[in-house]
Amino acid sequence: MCRSIKPLFNFDPPVTEAEIRAASLQFVRKISGFAKPSKANEAAFLAAVEEVASVSDRLLRALETNTPAKNRDEEAAKARAKFRAR
Repeated sequence: MCRSIKPLFNFDPPVTEAEIRAASLQFVRKISGFAKPSKANEAAFLAAVEEVASVSDRLLRALETNTPAKNRDEEAAKARAKFRAR
């Protein structure tokens, strides 16, 4: 899994459209092997990003949980501490 793709569910404040699109872009880059597609592949690449973003948005809106939402700043601090420990 791409290390730059972060969990987006159950956070306060909720995920934004831009965050969903960024994760979708990283996913499509990973599976296609292209950081930036050629002109010949650009339309298919961008269409895939939009489709993944759309499906991801529907998924995140449909998921339910009983646990309290995580604080983004606290989770980011934990991730930085974990990274430093490596």
